[in-house]
Amino acid sequence: MDSSYVKVFGAMLIPNLGGLINGRRVTRANLQNWYSKLNFPSFRPPNWVFAPVWTSLYSSMGYASYLVWRDGGGFAGEAQFPLMVYGAQLALNWAWSPIFFGQRNIKGGLIDILALTATASACGVLFYRINSIAGHLFIPYVAWLTFASFLNYTLWKLNPEPKEVKDH
Repeated sequence: MDSSYVKVFGAMLIPNLGGLINGRRVTRANLQNWYSKLNFPSFRPPNWVFAPVWTSLYSSMGYASYLVWRDGGGFAGEAQFPLMVYGAQLALNWAWSPIFFGQRNIKGGLIDILALTATASACGVLFYRINSIAGHLFIPYVAWLTFASFLNYTLWKLNPEPKEVKDH
């Protein structure tokens, strides 16, 4: 097997592993006992939509990272900074589920996803400068993050946190 196929597969596998681990350990554990009890906007997609959407987005961003790594001289070349931004946005992506579902922190999830959307947008621009296809592969991802940010914001507004009772 050509080693480039192994590298492409590895680049696509890495983001999916984080999503799979979060999905199984954090998200699924809180769907029925917490998430299903929230107030939802009418535009929320059904739960089954999220796994295939995220699988395709993780795969395309992984492939984009491979293209940038390949065309930008690896971790030591001009791809170094764009790949660091890629790592940062991936860390923010993986942090969202433990914040939102694990901590049941809708506002914290909103803060994370807004930072993620900004970082992913910057990553797409930086990727585009090295490989235009890689930059274009981030367009659906940023579009989905924009929608997900609006959904997270709406959930935050529809599900206010209980007020703390203060002792006098």
